[in-house]
Parts: sequence; structure tokens; C-alpha cells
Amino acid sequence: MKLELGNFPVKEIEFGEQTAYQDGTLTINKEEALSVVYEDDHIIDADLKIVEPGDEVRLVPVKEAIEPRYREGGGPVFPGVTGELMQAGEGQTKALKDMSVLVVGKHWGGFQDGLIDMAGEGAKYTYFSRLKNVVLVADTDEEFEKREQQKKNRALRWAGMRLSEYLGRAVKDLEPEEVQELELPPIADRICELEDLPGVVLVLQPQSQMEEDGYNDLSYGWDTNHMLPTLMHPNEVLDGAMISGSFMPCSSKWSTYDFQNFPLIRKLYEEHGETLNFLGVIMSNLNVSLEEKERSAQFVAQIASTLGAEGAIVAEEGYGNPDADYTACLVALEEAGIDTVGVSNEATGRDGTSQPLVAMDPKADALVSTGNVSELIELPPMETVIGELEALARDGLSGGWEDDEELGPSVREDGSIIMENNAMFCGDGVTGWSTKTMKEF
Repeated sequence: MKLELGNFPVKEIEFGEQTAYQDGTLTINKEEALSVVYEDDHIIDADLKIVEPGDEVRLVPVKEAIEPRYREGGGPVFPGVTGELMQAGEGQTKALKDMSVLVVGKHWGGFQDGLIDMAGEGAKYTYFSRLKNVVLVADTDEEFEKREQQKKNRALRWAGMRLSEYLGRAVKDLEPEEVQELELPPIADRICELEDLPGVVLVLQPQSQMEEDGYNDLSYGWDTNHMLPTLMHPNEVLDGAMISGSFMPCSSKWSTYDFQNFPLIRKLYEEHGETLNFLGVIMSNLNVSLEEKERSAQFVAQIASTLGAEGAIVAEEGYGNPDADYTACLVALEEAGIDTVGVSNEATGRDGTSQPLVAMDPKADALVSTGNVSELIELPPMETVIGELEALARDGLSGGWEDDEELGPSVREDGSIIMENNAMFCGDGVTGWSTKTMKEF
């Protein structure tokens, strides 16, 4: 399977008469772009804004991030979701780099939504403060979930994907500045060539705990709650087969942008043929019952063993209940004789003294932490707020609160905030973006 990614670096974004890309500048016809957003009658109010690194802007509640792309031949960027079901991971796809489409609620937020600061102290906590962003800020008539803490955010998320595909068409007929070729030949064809290198698999556990459709991550449009662990080509993940759901506390979330650019996959590609033989991605799931967790762990270990893996990396989207799936998977792989490293955040409490993972085992002896979800963060007022700052406290965002006996409200009268890292949009960077570092004391 061979994928050619044609990259178009975006140095500047502006509104203008025609949506087009030229010499690093993306120009957007705002009225035309909004017409794409309004294709869903549930969108009742929408606007587009442009924010760049260093802007004194706070965005909340942020629901999704997507990289604008165009699939050569005109197929859907997200097969099975924004168009017909087709194979992802091969052929040619064009991407607008160094930017994203951010989807922000104009009013209502929920447990799965987060915050981004484009400048100041808060900017260091999330990768998306480094990008130039087209912000879709909108409201919907989805009254049934408006005041629910847990939201599917369907109309807004799908509007973000349509907008991303619309922007991606700006480079439809252009030659990219750079073309990246991503190719892994069939495993059987590389046995002799790479026999001296250790075979390594990447095990991904996207969020799939909700039994009701509409909350979980999707694979080719299929709710991952229904899937069993399966082998996927890494190109599929990078080319729109996976999209983000609307369930996890926000710092733990893998946005669709994360799936499209997954740094752990990119790094394994870099090392393939040099220090290791990258065997592929085992896409697993996160479950609720103990039996389901154990079954998935067994499937993962069996697939890895059948592939001849000597090493594995396991990454989970979330914490708490998913820690049981994560640890079970680490243990099953180790018991199968596969050296395994885990990557996740941890929940050690605001004072840092709680047990970091809900489930732990001595066999899980190589763990990478991307930070504490409960760490308290205080941020000063920001000049401009896109969305509604009150949502952080009022709507049950996973890192905010209406009032606290000791700390007071998350949102203070002067516009400054105190919150847990939980509410920082994709802030823990489990996919490989993490800006945090480890220190010894």
C-alpha cells in the first residue's frame, strides 16, 4: 500500500473574493465557506474567524480539530463518513499544512470539550496554539443535548469536516511543494531483507466505551464500540480512515487532526528499515466489562505474535476505566514474549500523590507518561474570547467547575481562569505531540 501526501505549507490565511491557495497564502471566500457549513439545517448560527500563534485569543469550548485535505480523484477525505466507503491509505492526497480547522461552540460546551490559548502561558499546553487556525464558531438547534454534560456534537463535527474538505479543494489542481511517499510492502515480502531488525507493532486504543452510537471514534464510519482488535495499515490511519469522537475528557482526546498526522506512526516510519521493521498498527478498542477487556487484550497479543512482533508500543485514548484495557494489553503482550512500552497520561490528583493508573501490574514496567490530567493551571484574562468562556464552568467541562470550596469558580470575574489540565484541548499529546518534559528532583 503506497500513499503520496502532497503538502502545501500555509504561511498566511485571509478572507477574500475567492477560495484559493497561492504562494503559501490561503484565501477564503467566507460566504461560500459558510454555505458549506449551513448545509446541515441543525446549524442555526455560524461564523468563521482566523487565529494565529501569538494572538491574544482564548477559544472555548473547542470540540474538534481537522487538517484540510483533498483526495485526488475527488473521493471523500473521510471514507464512510463524508462520502462513500472506499479504501484509504493509497493513492494521492493533498494537505494544507501548518494549519487546522477548529470547531468551537458559540455557547454550549460539555465534558468532552476543551480550551486553547493562542498566546501567553496557556499556549504551551496544546499543540494547536502553534498552528494557523480557521475557527468555525457555531451554534445548533440540537435542544435534546444542549444542557447535557455529554454531547455528541454531531452537527458541529460534521460541519468541520465539510469545511475542511471545501478548503482542501483550493489545492485540487496545484502541484505540491513537497510529496511524502509512505509505503510498507507486504510483511511476507520483507522477511529476508529486514530479518535482522526487530519487528515492532503500534497498538492504538481509540475511545470506544460508549454503547450508544454517536460518541465514539469512528473507523471508516463504523463505531469502534462494535469492532474487535484488527490489523490496519498505518497509511489508513493517516489518510482519513479514523475520525475523532466526542466522549473523552479533552486533554486525553485524539482529534481527527491527530489521527491524520499521528507522530508515533510517523516516527516508526522514519525508523523502518533503519532500527526496526514496522509491522503495522493493531487498532484495538476500549471496553466496559472486564471480560471484554480481557478478550481484546488476548486478540491484540495473538495478532502481534502471529506477525512475529518482538516489540510493541501501546497508546490509550483516555484514563480511568480505559486504564484496565491498557494494562491488560500491556500484560498480555509481555506474557507473549513481546517487549512492550506504554504511552498514556496519568491521573495522580491535584497534589500528584494518587495512583497514576487505575489498574497496574508489575509486568507493565516500561511506561511513558505525558502528564497529569489533574494538574491545576491558572491563566490570566485573554483579550479576546471566541466561543463562551462561561462554558468552562457552567457546562461541566472535564477540567472546569462552577464553584469550589477552596478554589472558587473556574471562571473569575476578571476573565482569568483556574482549571485542571483535563480541559486543555488535546493537551496531553499521547499521539506524540507532547510539549512536556520529565524532570528529576
